[in-house]
Amino acid sequence: MMKTIDIGHRKLFLDEAISLLESEVSDALYRGNVQAIKIIHGHGSGALRRAVREWCKNQQGRFKAIIFGEDYDMFHPESATMRSECGLPYDPDFGKRNRAITYIWF
Repeated sequence: MMKTIDIGHRKLFLDEAISLLESEVSDALYRGNVQAIKIIHGHGSGALRRAVREWCKNQQGRFKAIIFGEDYDMFHPESATMRSECGLPYDPDFGKRNRAITYIWF
């Protein structure tokens, strides 16, 4: 199962958005019922995208993979493996090179 978290369209301050992300990720890991999270951080100025990806980078070892939306296609090995292992037959952003999203695979 994949959970979607939209922190890009909620008019949150940067620190609030990252705090919400941490809370949602921790909850998903604790419950164990989610295999991947799709984070919608939006396009905007790019500040939230950079903050989300920096946060993910700082969590190194906690996740199987962090996949940027612009890499999420059938030619990206981790994308293909994540979709297969998580049973994700359809995602409208697959292959769209969407920089407004980032995926975390547990």
